[in-house]
Amino acid sequence: MKRLVDQAHRDLSSGDPALSRRRFIGGGVALFAAVVLPVIGQSAFFDVPFVPTPQVVVDEMLRVAAVGPRDVVYDLGSGDGRIVITAARKFGAQAVGIELDDELIYRSGESAREANVLERVKFLQQDFFKTDLSQATVITMYLLPGVMKRLRERMLQLKPGTRLVAHDFDFEDWHPDHKRTLRKNVFLWIVPARVAGKWQVRTALPGGQHTFDMELRQKYQELDGFAHFDGQPGGLWEPKIEGDRISFVVVDSRDRENEAGLYFAGRVVNDLMEGEVVRGVGTQQARFKWRAAKL
Repeated sequence: MKRLVDQAHRDLSSGDPALSRRRFIGGGVALFAAVVLPVIGQSAFFDVPFVPTPQVVVDEMLRVAAVGPRDVVYDLGSGDGRIVITAARKFGAQAVGIELDDELIYRSGESAREANVLERVKFLQQDFFKTDLSQATVITMYLLPGVMKRLRERMLQLKPGTRLVAHDFDFEDWHPDHKRTLRKNVFLWIVPARVAGKWQVRTALPGGQHTFDMELRQKYQELDGFAHFDGQPGGLWEPKIEGDRISFVVVDSRDRENEAGLYFAGRVVNDLMEGEVVRGVGTQQARFKWRAAKL
């Protein structure tokens, strides 16, 4: 019997809907109890109750994601609707709840009516693995590890800058950009632009236009790489990507007696980057425009 229960735990954590009878209820996680029934052979039956997220954690999730009136929040597995309703009532956002349970959909609608936010919320009875999430600027989740793992690649395909917030369970090796703890661990990810590869950078500098190549390596929001500045291989320092915002530092070594840091900051749009570069520090700063194209 113990082996069956242990196997049931492993099957449910895999996130496979064929193995787990899970209602995708967010603003709460589906916990499970395995009951072994003494039939001709032994088989496992799973009950998956709804456990709501404490309201103080709901507030913190939306605060950490910096939700505001210009946002569209999608809650994956919206349960009783508390995250959706809070996003509309306390933060002024438009919000959409995705839920399979028709009873919870009904309860959510009644709660939204009582909170006087019906014009800013809606609840869809859908499987969130099949829902179009392209309009979301913020996505909230409270889902089991196996489900989070299955969602990870899809979340990475969303528009760069989309904010993902969850509590208790994370995306494993995709580490959050920010973590806060208020009764629960709250995680925030910002979907990064995909910038791995070779780029040619053109920038104005003292003495005229300058062109150099750089190569970026990327794992989620973690970057490293190198540059060929003035024909010489060199370091690419402090590369960072947050959503569609990128920054990095290259040393201007054209004149060894007057070397200076070039502090690049800009925005990624598909296969282009552009922004401002600051040469030097303090009173010696000079600012220029830069642009890069993927090779």
